Amino acid sequence: MSRSLYFTGPTEVAVRERDRPTPGPDELLVESDLTAISTGTELLVYRGEIERAIAADDTIEALSGTFEYPFRYGYAAVGRVVETGDAVDGWEGERVFAFNPHESHFLTTPESVVRVPDGVGTERAVFLANAEAAVNFVMDGRPMVGERVCVFGQGVVGLLTAGLLAAFPLAELVTVEPSARRRDLSRSVGATRAIDPDTGVSVRGALADGECDGADLTYELSGNPDALGAAIDATGYAGRVVIGSWYGTKPVELTLDGRFHRSHVRLRSSQVSRVDPEHAGRWDKERRLDVAWDRLDALRPERFITHRLPVERADEAYRLLDDEPETAVQTVLTY
Repeated sequence: MSRSLYFTGPTEVAVRERDRPTPGPDELLVESDLTAISTGTELLVYRGEIERAIAADDTIEALSGTFEYPFRYGYAAVGRVVETGDAVDGWEGERVFAFNPHESHFLTTPESVVRVPDGVGTERAVFLANAEAAVNFVMDGRPMVGERVCVFGQGVVGLLTAGLLAAFPLAELVTVEPSARRRDLSRSVGATRAIDPDTGVSVRGALADGECDGADLTYELSGNPDALGAAIDATGYAGRVVIGSWYGTKPVELTLDGRFHRSHVRLRSSQVSRVDPEHAGRWDKERRLDVAWDRLDALRPERFITHRLPVERADEAYRLLDDEPETAVQTVLTY
């Protein structure tokens, strides 16, 4: 039998059994070892804070459906090919990463999976999707030598983005995160300082101890609509704000006052499903994934895993992420 996780309503998930699928001539059957729960998009899905009629991701075949209940979702699975169709050679036994929902067995094609490089452990490989998102954010932000950079939100994607940025010769890298545990992790990946926004400390003032007019480049990756205004406020004249958060149906209220009106601050959205047209002449998804694999080895994100739960306890896993963000950083499901 095969087990699949379904979102059945706001804050409701269920694991359902079905017959183990049989691959068609051009298909692979993958048996999952581990899947990672996204604390960004998946919590929107879990809470019911997402537009139900839109496609989950029209660039990924396994996620081509909508968010109408009940539905399967998830995009970080690592497993092994256990059976192949008659027209497929050379794949049986291969370890693969797939942008696939949470389930113990699934059908896919060779074109839809990524081989896990030799020497990369399963717990590291399961971060590939988030690492690719972080690479995309950094590419879209275009950090420059000597810039002051600020990252709002130190969930897994925020931590990976900060870790990538720390490799640049920046003047300063400041992160903003209410969780003490995540602030500690942020410093461990290379943040110059990590600020608790609940203390009322001015992010703008903290940058170079107030000797500049704000960040040159700011990322909003918290998923909190209130953080966007703070991110704009932290950004100096003619600075850039990269918005990687998906707020779903949560409203965003901004006070675009006189300072913003005269600031020439540039706001841009960034999302990983497609390569930005400005990069597409030299970059494609395969090249970006190669960089993500390389950066995973440098960042060792398996240390971000705080909870490992069998898929049968998925309801507990989502409640934990929703109710205890201070405790839970990355939760993975085992099979």
